[in-house]
Amino acid sequence: MMAAIWAVVPAAGRGSRFGGELPKQYLQVGGRPLLAHTLEALLAHPAVAGAVLALADGDPWWPGWGEFAGKPLLTCTGGDSRAGSVLAALAALPESVRADDFVLVHDAARPNLALADLERLLERGRADPVGAILAAPVRDTLKRAGDDGGIDATEPRERLWRALTPQLFRRLQLTRALEAAAAAGIEVTDEAMALERQGLRPLLVEGREDNFKVTTPADLARFEFELSRRL
Repeated sequence: MMAAIWAVVPAAGRGSRFGGELPKQYLQVGGRPLLAHTLEALLAHPAVAGAVLALADGDPWWPGWGEFAGKPLLTCTGGDSRAGSVLAALAALPESVRADDFVLVHDAARPNLALADLERLLERGRADPVGAILAAPVRDTLKRAGDDGGIDATEPRERLWRALTPQLFRRLQLTRALEAAAAAGIEVTDEAMALERQGLRPLLVEGREDNFKVTTPADLARFEFELSRRL
């Protein structure tokens, strides 16, 4: 039996690329907010004890959940960036989460996480000295564009992966890596990037291609379809 582990969910973003006033994590899918589906998938693993959500200051759409799926939900005010929100949530974890304990970080708008992927990430990541991320190998041919929109080159894809979430790192190590990136004025786009800047090499754990992030209306329609297939 795995020891209990907490999760961090940065949910302070406005989702400007999606459009509309309502942040995408609160859009209704199957009669529930997208965020509910994300939390359901994340908290489904018995080793995940609870989650801390970093919310926008004065978030008017937050439903006020104190628990979800029978597990505690804590909230804090997020930052102006993803990294700032993750840092705030790391600081808001319960005192029982020690400095060297592993913590999961998962996107609020990534609702299609498979339980088997989460199991594999926890099993392999906690056996690694640094930690691990779910990722998928790049399968498409990649083109480098010129300033005029023409193709300059075809890039080799053999060792390229798409970073997914959850990502799994030790609480203090991740905190220090994110703080160092912020102090250097570097906006990291995922947690692994902050660790990489420290000279560390997180493990890549292959996950399913359908663990996608809802960024556009087409992504939302795709999740609606995935949800309908489960019924």
